Amino acid sequence: EQIEALQANICQLKAQRKITPRHIKIQDLPESERFHKLANLSKHFLDTIKIIAYRAESAMVNIVREFLPKPDQARAILRALYATEADLLPDYLNKTLTVRLHHSARVHTDEIIAKLCEEINATKTFFPRSGLRLIFKLGSS
Repeated sequence: EQIEALQANICQLKAQRKITPRHIKIQDLPESERFHKLANLSKHFLDTIKIIAYRAESAMVNIVREFLPKPDQARAILRALYATEADLLPDYLNKTLTVRLHHSARVHTDEIIAKLCEEINATKTFFPRSGLRLIFKLGSS
């Protein structure tokens, strides 16, 4: 009897689910749960961050292109690099933060990434609010 009652309840809930609308219009939501557009200042701030990131990526592409026989492969190599895992190794005594990148599948790509690391390390960039200088390395070295 319990099983039959539960099965009847399941059938009733399925029928109720079928008549429930799948999409809700924004104007049908309560005011407290409506989505609001970003304020213009927030949008400008996010757009500025995107522009800065794109310019940084473009600068890296220009460095990588020097070492490639086919310059159009530069962005693909960087996209793969961005998806690669890395180890973060802080050294508070020497005030450095080492970013150790994992090797790629191709030796030629590793050589290009190593040269990119040299170029970036030459800038002597500090990680914000830490006082630690960033050092990029490829592999376990």
